[in-house]
Amino acid sequence: MRATWCLTFVLLTAPATPAMAHDQLWAWPAGAVNFRPGFLGTITKNCYRSNAHDLLTAGLGKSGLGSATAPTFADPLKPTPLELRRRVIHTNYRAVLDPTTGGGFGTLYGPNVKSDGTVTSDEGYIYGCEYLAFADDASGAKNVTLMVQIPDSFDPRKACIVTGTSSGSRGVYGAIGTAGEWALKRGCAVAYTDKGTGNGLHDLTTDVVGLIDGVRYADTGPLTADLAGNASHFTAPLSDAERAAYNGGYPNRVAFKHAHSQQNPESDWGKDTLHAVVFAFYALNEAYGQSLPKTNLKRVVIDPRRTLVIASSISNGGTGALQAAEQDRFRLIDGVAVTEPNAQPEDVDGLRIEQGGAAVETIGKPLYDYFTFANLYQPCAALAPEVGDAPALAFLPAAQAENRCKGLRAKGLLTKDTRDEQAREALAKLRAYGWTREADVLHASHYRFASNSIAVTYSNAYGRFSVADNLCGFSLANTSATGDVIPQSSAAQASIFATGNGVPPTTGVNVVYNPSVGGSKIDLLAVSPSTGVADLALDGAICHRNLVEGRDIVTGAPLAGAMKQASERVRAGIAEVLLEADLRGKPTILVAGRADALVPPNHASRAYYGATQRRGENRNVHYIEVTNAQHFDAFLPGGPVFGGFEKRFVPLHAYFIRAMDWMYDHLTAGRKLPPSQVVRATPRCAPPYDCATAPDIAATNVPPISPDPAPGDRITMSRHTLYIPD
Repeated sequence: MRATWCLTFVLLTAPATPAMAHDQLWAWPAGAVNFRPGFLGTITKNCYRSNAHDLLTAGLGKSGLGSATAPTFADPLKPTPLELRRRVIHTNYRAVLDPTTGGGFGTLYGPNVKSDGTVTSDEGYIYGCEYLAFADDASGAKNVTLMVQIPDSFDPRKACIVTGTSSGSRGVYGAIGTAGEWALKRGCAVAYTDKGTGNGLHDLTTDVVGLIDGVRYADTGPLTADLAGNASHFTAPLSDAERAAYNGGYPNRVAFKHAHSQQNPESDWGKDTLHAVVFAFYALNEAYGQSLPKTNLKRVVIDPRRTLVIASSISNGGTGALQAAEQDRFRLIDGVAVTEPNAQPEDVDGLRIEQGGAAVETIGKPLYDYFTFANLYQPCAALAPEVGDAPALAFLPAAQAENRCKGLRAKGLLTKDTRDEQAREALAKLRAYGWTREADVLHASHYRFASNSIAVTYSNAYGRFSVADNLCGFSLANTSATGDVIPQSSAAQASIFATGNGVPPTTGVNVVYNPSVGGSKIDLLAVSPSTGVADLALDGAICHRNLVEGRDIVTGAPLAGAMKQASERVRAGIAEVLLEADLRGKPTILVAGRADALVPPNHASRAYYGATQRRGENRNVHYIEVTNAQHFDAFLPGGPVFGGFEKRFVPLHAYFIRAMDWMYDHLTAGRKLPPSQVVRATPRCAPPYDCATAPDIAATNVPPISPDPAPGDRITMSRHTLYIPD
């Protein structure tokens, strides 16, 4: 074991020579001076070279990452940067992967599984150095976190960079278990970004914020926004007077960076990803470049023309990779491999999708559109008798869900009269709006843990609303067992960089419906003013749907006044994030699970792939759809909350690895990319999924992507129709 395990250096906050702008990258050849990118703030370098704290696992190894026991802090109110790093890596591995041996951790994937698939008894430690910086214009308004990891195994003669844009609204370590692990095992540098989301929580009552490394305290006490200044990860754009006024009416609320930065961060996810790549080139040349005599400068030896760059990641991170590929004017990126991307195509007019010969009624809707639809109907649909064995159904309040059905009927949004009929009607509406039948059993869990939270987050983000606007009546706060707003937990808040996911529910923070009859309540227990019953804040859900439709969905009347203006702002923000489906000829592999209920393939992967085919990229873009796979591999361990997932679904992460392997082999050895196809994975428990315990996953559960799929498995495009085998 090497003696040096963690060395920290703070590099120059300003270059000795002019900074290099991103637009000058085309003139960055080998032999040029390694100018520091002008968008970078202070750069901190840490080297992790022991089993006590390595680059990949923070010293936890395969065993520690697989353990449900999280690393602790010596002082829970003042965790150190090193403690936070260890905890955030533990959290993010387990938040996006199934960390159980029976589900494939340690056999199909994990730190101990080598890049060629060999399973070892090693802990999987990888040594190397990590560079961390904000990308900003010096105002502190954006402060997008960028990070570069360079393993000691990096070979400048075979230089490679892999992007690891965070999934969901996660922080900068969000992709360490996916793109990060794959790249570091290959000896590639990893270019990470939190894409302007992350766990930038601002406590509006105490005015406490966090730094780039998650620390929320100063020598004098809690780290307030004034003390942090431009170094704050996120400070809500409110004056002291505005914050005081808001606290007076809505005490104990918090602001999150994704929802409340007023930046619409998604519009820059591609730029953030490209900035991370540029940062990686700079860091690599600082590490390996030729020193110039009598200066602290280096000459470039690792340049874009001789470096393999793969844009990758999952979910929203995959969106960042696609955005970056579409915006890559300087040919930084050589190939793209992503799974379950939130791909929102700009133009699907005339595109048709058929599955098994049946046309899909609704396709290619923007995320906020289909989430507001789900937010209306999912609670009622989850009560349909056909999905009575749905995982996590017990965690959806049954009485409130039934009230939702009744409320939808009373407002004319459903037409049936009995509960079962209403639930079936709601489920049919979801299918007609683009969800696959395979996703039917997921509506309960996704509503309980995602739908309203995402509707609240993205409406605020797209419309660039202030936290003080309380859009559609919603705010964010900690809540009690009875759903009432309570003060923040100091210990939970101190750890939120390491334990949070950037959107509620997370680390005690929940969505609160302020107009609830009797006082503000958590959305799950809220009483709508228009109905007088606890119906999961139906009035708020209707408000969200009104914003996307630009009309009152109950009366049909056009919106007016403040609601009309809010709708226009939200829809303008949506327009800013739509993708052109022009990947500039880059070889691309898209992977999706057929049962994805969070980012339905008909609105995202299928629609985006179809749009690329209409643009003539049919030879370069390849689409793989996996049966019996869905969005949240982290739900697969089952247990008391998610019991049943492990019996029905396989880990989509196995196909992320295979897509990355295939893209790497294609770019380095000319391996032909696979035809678009359906891969027929087999669940660990056969239908009707009534085995007592799911057996350990086997290779037969996750068959490979085929270089020559059977005719009945091929995904094809003819004129304007995308054909998906059933």
